[in-house]
Amino acid sequence: MRRLAVALVHHPVLDGKGAVVTSAITNLDVHDLARSARTFGASDYFLVHPITAQRDLVQAIVTHWAEGSSGRRIPARKEALALVRALPSLDAAFEALGGRAAIEVWTTSAAADPQALAMDDARARLARDGPPILLVFGTAWGLAPEVHAAADARLAPIAGTRAEYNHLSVRSACAIYLDRLLGARA
Repeated sequence: MRRLAVALVHHPVLDGKGAVVTSAITNLDVHDLARSARTFGASDYFLVHPITAQRDLVQAIVTHWAEGSSGRRIPARKEALALVRALPSLDAAFEALGGRAAIEVWTTSAAADPQALAMDDARARLARDGPPILLVFGTAWGLAPEVHAAADARLAPIAGTRAEYNHLSVRSACAIYLDRLLGARA
């Protein structure tokens, strides 16, 4: 099984009209993606944000759960948050894993893409030997086109039962993707 890390990108992402923007860190995204990453054995969880104050917020949340009263009350959360690293750019996440040439980057999107990597194929690739994989999620209305263009693969979107509505929270999408890629099969 290859090493898999998760990145949640806050810039460059799209707003509802398709403009490239920077979104804000949310407390739930820090906690919930860390918990999913730990549950499914991801090696790292990177929160990518270019603004220092936002990265400082992540560190304050992690410190509270690692050293504060909440960490003593709910130790499992402390264990999950140990995966969290706030970084200024996706390039910094690449470097944390050995550099862009040493990893595969897989992006996610709710938008259909005829070239997308099907989940069964992605799961099979992950099970083979190879370089670490960075699984990249976007906040707001998703990753900017240049992030997808620079990736090695784009995973097929999660399809619900209502074709006219496909707007999962990134927390839900991350948990579903990790389950489909790494979860036990009955």
